Amino acid sequence: MAQALIGLTEGHLVFTMLLILWLSAIVSSFLDNIPFVATLIPLILTMQAEGIDVMPLWWQHLLELVLGGNGTLIGASANVVLAGIGNKHGHPISFKEYFKIGFPLMIISIIISTVYLIIKF
Repeated sequence: MAQALIGLTEGHLVFTMLLILWLSAIVSSFLDNIPFVATLIPLILTMQAEGIDVMPLWWQHLLELVLGGNGTLIGASANVVLAGIGNKHGHPISFKEYFKIGFPLMIISIIISTVYLIIKF
């Protein structure tokens, strides 16, 4: 998988970093983000073994983990807990209601992260 990614981005670190950031953030908003992001660690380690400076990828990995899970109600365990507490106190939060606010905020956060990563690396 690392070889395919490097081939797709022609080894350009910034393109690789941003591709992983966006795809992973969107996918991890629909899956629990911790197990999903944990599956990407071997990818980064493989790239490191090939001599690629992976420090920017670790930063990107952190941002996708933290921000991607905010997109949907099921994207992070904390979101599910929030829904449970709201429901318990008579303020249920549906997937659709959360998505209307959470997903656009996640996209804005990823845009800001993209700018930050481009400037930093």
